[in-house]
Amino acid sequence: MCRHLCYLGPEIPFGEVVLKPAHGLYRQSWAPRLQRHGTVNADGFGVGWYAPGDPVPARYRRAGPIWADEQLPDLGRVVRTGALLAAVRDATEAGADAEAAAAPFAAGRYLFSHNGAVAGWPGSLAGQAAALPAEELLRLQARCDTALLWALVQHRLTSGDAPGEALADTVLAVAAAAPGSRLNLLLTDGTTIAATTWGDTLFHLALPEGGTVVASEPYDDSPHWTEVPDGTLLTATRHDVRLSPLKEPAA
Repeated sequence: MCRHLCYLGPEIPFGEVVLKPAHGLYRQSWAPRLQRHGTVNADGFGVGWYAPGDPVPARYRRAGPIWADEQLPDLGRVVRTGALLAAVRDATEAGADAEAAAAPFAAGRYLFSHNGAVAGWPGSLAGQAAALPAEELLRLQARCDTALLWALVQHRLTSGDAPGEALADTVLAVAAAAPGSRLNLLLTDGTTIAATTWGDTLFHLALPEGGTVVASEPYDDSPHWTEVPDGTLLTATRHDVRLSPLKEPAA
């Protein structure tokens, strides 16, 4: 469920990586090539990007399918950025949250996305939710599994965890509470990327002009895409990608 992508590199119109590629997110909304769960990502989309000199990202999100939005092609042509996170959504469950449930989620300098589904939602994460401060629960941006995952990640970030650590610890805690969940998480602050593979595909690409792309699936047929093994934490900058294994949660 869902497809997402993060780009760090030279400043470009964001449509160059979201809309233009032959097999990019735009096409993945109705014809993903590697999606294991679900077939059509038409329950919303979003693009978040960073303007030069501004650490707080802007977002454009809508509740409908990406192909039906008449404004996006113009935005993708004129809005330039060196860092973005974008996603198309296949909802875990139907709901009334509309674009509030569409990634990327945001807080401060961070953008966040989730590709997957929490097994047994919502009851399976009742214990995780109860452990959060009440004010953090009241700030949930939507009533969906991704919004709670984002709250759990945010709590770890504000407690001092590094981005990769926050994602890894969240994945292991949720996987223990809700076995069978698919937890491919993606996080950026505009200068680094952290991502996990837990039940779905992820790839990374070093751009020849300098830069890094991390995506659910390749957006073109370049032979330089590298698949990330399942159960992995990825951390990246514009010039470097590092992979480390995620441990199975304790029984």
